[in-house]
Amino acid sequence: MHLLYILLQLAGAIMLLLWAVRMVRTGVERAHGVFLREALRGATKGRVRAAAAGTVLAVMLQSATAVAVLAAGFAATGVMTVSGGLAVMLGADVGSALVVQALSFDLSWLVPLLLFAGATMFLKVEARIVKQTGRTLLGIAFILISLRMVGEATAPMRHSALLPMAIDYLRGDPVTAFGAAALFTWLIHSSVASVLLFMSMAAQGVLPAEVALPMILGVNLGAGLVAVGLTRGQAIDSRRIPLGNLIFRATAAVAILVGLQAATLPMAWFGETAARQVVNMHLAFNLALLVACLPFTAVMEKLARLILPDAPAAEETFDLMSRRKSALDRTVIKMPGVALASATREVLRMAETVEIMLRPVMELFESGDKARVAQLRRLDEEVNRAHTDIKLYIAEVNRGTMSQDEARRGIELTDLAINLEHAGDIIAKNLLVLAEEKSDKRLSFSREGWSELTALHDRVLANMQIAMNVLVSGDLEAARQLVVEKERMRKLERDSHERHLKRLQSGTVQSIETSDIHLEAVRALKEFNSLLVSVAYPILTQSGDLLESRLAKTA
Repeated sequence: MHLLYILLQLAGAIMLLLWAVRMVRTGVERAHGVFLREALRGATKGRVRAAAAGTVLAVMLQSATAVAVLAAGFAATGVMTVSGGLAVMLGADVGSALVVQALSFDLSWLVPLLLFAGATMFLKVEARIVKQTGRTLLGIAFILISLRMVGEATAPMRHSALLPMAIDYLRGDPVTAFGAAALFTWLIHSSVASVLLFMSMAAQGVLPAEVALPMILGVNLGAGLVAVGLTRGQAIDSRRIPLGNLIFRATAAVAILVGLQAATLPMAWFGETAARQVVNMHLAFNLALLVACLPFTAVMEKLARLILPDAPAAEETFDLMSRRKSALDRTVIKMPGVALASATREVLRMAETVEIMLRPVMELFESGDKARVAQLRRLDEEVNRAHTDIKLYIAEVNRGTMSQDEARRGIELTDLAINLEHAGDIIAKNLLVLAEEKSDKRLSFSREGWSELTALHDRVLANMQIAMNVLVSGDLEAARQLVVEKERMRKLERDSHERHLKRLQSGTVQSIETSDIHLEAVRALKEFNSLLVSVAYPILTQSGDLLESRLAKTA
C-alpha cells in the first residue's frame, strides 16, 4: 500500500510538471506570439544567427519542440530553408537545455511570490500580455512545486530492496536505459520534463549519474522523435527539418553510447553532485551537437531531400477534411441529442479546417506561393461542402420530435456553420487575393505596416483557439473573453487605420504603394474575428450577460 502511494504521488508530480511546462509555453505564445514569429522570420540569414534565434525562442517557450513546429511552418511557405531550420533546431536544443539548468537550482523560495504575482495578474487584469504573463509565472511556480513533489516521492525509494537490483541491472545494460528514456520522453513529449525528473531522482540518491548518462542520451533521441511525429502530416519541407535534426541527434547519441562501452567517461567533469552531473551532461551534449553539426546543415538538407523527395504537385495537398470521415452520423438522425452532438463535432472539424487556412496567410503575403494558395482554396471548397452538409443534416433532424433546447441548439449550430463558411470565403476570396496581388506587383509593406498586420493576424489566431474552446466547453468566462476581444479588435483596426494615414501623409513610399492592400487586409481580419465571436453569443444570451442592443434607451 505504501509503494502504491509513492507511485501515485510520483505520477501526480510528473503530470503536474508536464502541465506546468505546457502552461508556461502557452502563456509566452499568447503574450509574445508576434515577437516570436518575427524573431524566427528574421533569422533566415546565416546559420549562427539562426541558431542564436532558436536558443532564445526555446528559452522563452521552454520547449525545443515548439520551436521545431514554428520553423516547420515557415519552411512550408518558403520563408525559411531546410538548412536554416536545422540551424534553428540545433540552437533550440541548447536553449531547452539552458531552461533545465535554470530550473535545476533551488528556487523554492520564489514559489509564494510567483503564485501571488501570477494569480493576481491572471485573475485581476484583462490586458492580454499582463494576463498571459501571469499564466507564465504560475506555470513556473507549478514546475518548482512539481519538482519538490518528485523529490518527496522518490526519497523513500532509497531504502527500497528492489532499487539496488534495478540500478545494477541498468548499470550493466545501458542500451535498455537508453531505450527506456527515449520511449518515456516520446510518450510525455517533453525533454525538459524528462531531464528534470531524472535530476530530481539523482538528487535523492535514487539514480546514479553513471546510469543517468545513457538515459540522458535517450532523452535527446526521444525529443527528436517527438518533433518528427508532430510534423508528420505537414508539407515535405516541414518534415525535412525535424527529420534532419533527428538524424543529427540519433547519430551522436548512438555514437556516444557505443563509445561508452569502450571507455569510461569521468563523471567528475560534469559537477560534484549526481543531480548537477545530470543537467550538465544534457547541456554538454547539446552544445557539442551544435558545434559539431552546425557546419553540416546544408549537407543534412541534401540527405533529408533524398529520404523525403519532393512529391508530385498533384499529390501535394492540404485537403485534410477529405482524409477524414464525416462526423455526421445518419444512423442517429432520429435521436436529436446524439445527432446534435454529431453535428457539433462536424462544426468543430470545420472550424479546425478554417484555422488551417488562416494560419499561413501572413507567410503567403511574403512568399506569394501560388501552389499553396491553390491548396488553401481547395480547402475552402471542403469548408463549403461541410457547411451544406451540416445545414441539411440539422434540417433533417428538425423534422423529428425535438425539445425547445434541442431546437435552439440546432439553430445555433446552423448559424455557426454559416459564419465559418463566410470566414473561409474571407480567406479564399479576400486575403489570398490580396496576397497574390502583392506578389504579382512585387510590392512590400512598410516595416510598421507589416508589424501591424502580423499583430492583428496573431490576435485573430489566438481568438480562433478561444472560439473553438467555447464551442466545445460552453465556458461562460471564455465566451465573455471572446466578446471583449471583439472590442479590442475594433480598436486595433481603428489605430492601424490612423497610423497608416499618417504614413501616407509622411510620404512613405511602401505605404503608398500597398495602401489598398493594407486597409483591405485589416478590414478582412476584423470581419473574420467578428464571425468568430458569434460562437459566444448563444452562451452569453442564455446567461443574461449579453445586451440586446448597444443603443442607449430613450426616455
